[in-house]
This record gives sequence, C-alpha cells and structure tokens, in this order.
Amino acid sequence: MAEAAGPASAAPLRVATLDGSYFPPSKTSMLLDFAAKELGRHRRISRTEISVAELGPGFTSALSRAELAPEVLQRLRAFETADVVIAGSPVYQGSYTGLFKHFVDFVEQGALAGTPALLVADGGSDRHLLMIDHELRPLFAFLQAFVVPGSVFAAAGDFDGLVLVNAGLHKRVRKAVAGLLRLL
Repeated sequence: MAEAAGPASAAPLRVATLDGSYFPPSKTSMLLDFAAKELGRHRRISRTEISVAELGPGFTSALSRAELAPEVLQRLRAFETADVVIAGSPVYQGSYTGLFKHFVDFVEQGALAGTPALLVADGGSDRHLLMIDHELRPLFAFLQAFVVPGSVFAAAGDFDGLVLVNAGLHKRVRKAVAGLLRLL
C-alpha cells in the first residue's frame, strides 16, 4: 500500500484503485494515479493499487473465489473493504476489458454497498466516452456502490505518451474528485 500525504485526519482514507489495462503503465493507470493524488491533496489516504494485468495466473485461471491465489484474494478484500474505490479501464470493443470484469465478478454481493466510487476510462477518441455511462456505471450500480455523478473520460489526444497534457482533463479530474469529497 502506498501512503499519500494530505491534510491530517484521524485515520487515512483507504482507497483502492482498480486498473483494467492489460499493459501497465498505461493511460488508464495515469488517470487513476492522477485522481488518487488529487484525492490525497485533500485527505490523507492509504492506497491499494490493483492492476489486473499484474495479478497473474492465480487470478486469470481462477473460476471461483476459492481458486484465487492468496495475494489476489488479499487485493480483492482490500477492494471490497475500501472507503473509496477509483476504478478505470481502457475502452475495449465498446466496453471495459475482460480482465477488469473477471476481477469484478469475484466481488462479494453487497461488499461495495454504499462505497463511494469514481469511474475513469480512456479511449482512442471522444466517440468512446459513453462507455462509462453505458457499461461501467451500470456495473457499479449492480454492486450497489455510490457512484460519483461526474466521471472522467480521456481520449488519446489528452496525452503525450503517458503524460496528461490536456488542462481541461486536469480540471475534469479535480471536479470529479471534488464530487467524491462531497460524498465523504
């Protein structure tokens, strides 16, 4: 777990970031990192980073929760018990990635009930931006998470390599995190 500094509070806010990218570091991981750091500017956080691409065969070969490798189960439990979830995926064939969904399939029913969640996604162009509202938001509604109304989508042109260069995107992340803070 990575610790981020921010204004002092009794206990750090437990934040889990879920990265659905197959090839980290990626634009998705940069969005998640930026959002988590922005949250860390306002509240002291303890962050658990979950990258589905790095979970290995103890995750990808599992067909049930009982088959998950212990280290994968530990990350899953951190996700389920987080105070805040920030989840993101690149757009893949109009939706989130298969490994992202595979991870979410192991989440216990009701574990995220009432948990504030911020959703982010990235795609090749703005034509993909509705993926958040048509795919991610219903998935997290099913999980009973309390999804922040503002989400963040980034297109390829918002980056120079893996660096967020669009000032408007920075503003959208800050606005989404402000919405998340209001939920807390």
